[in-house]
Amino acid sequence: MPVMSDRWIRRMAQSHGMIDPFVEAQKRDGVISFGLSSYGYDARIADEFKVFTNVDSAIVDPKQFSPQGFVDRRGPVCVIPPNSFALGHTVEYVRVPRDVLVICLGKSTYARCGIIVNVTPLEPEWEGQVTIEISNTTPLPAKIYAFEGICQFLFLHGEAPCETSYADRAGKYMHQRGVALPRLG
Repeated sequence: MPVMSDRWIRRMAQSHGMIDPFVEAQKRDGVISFGLSSYGYDARIADEFKVFTNVDSAIVDPKQFSPQGFVDRRGPVCVIPPNSFALGHTVEYVRVPRDVLVICLGKSTYARCGIIVNVTPLEPEWEGQVTIEISNTTPLPAKIYAFEGICQFLFLHGEAPCETSYADRAGKYMHQRGVALPRLG
């Protein structure tokens, strides 16, 4: 599976709405970079966060997830407590073509601060705003900056379109907007 270049990403974003809004070139003046890069796209985190907390002694259960384990925060900065995490979502709405798989990696600026980004692969024909888990692995509070780069998407092009796509399976996280919490299908 080859990784797709900036020319392919630009063409797909402009002609097929693969990334919306699409930033044509990498922006980096005084911000954590975002936009089109050589072989990927650096997405931004929106200003809506769900910060993990143990105030109500909620139990984390992926089969019966309780939103009581989070507090909602909105603003230009989100502070994640030590050894905790937050959920956010991308500014960008992504539409993955049927013959493409997208892998997401964290930005090195955050990684060098002990802040780890985790996103599962974006499957063929999935679309929506991407929910992002941001872990603060340090013993100190950590700042996340809204509307700045949070992760890089790498687009892998398959030899042929997949037999069954995420849309064909009517995936449970299809067309999500905002932060999507865990749920059973």
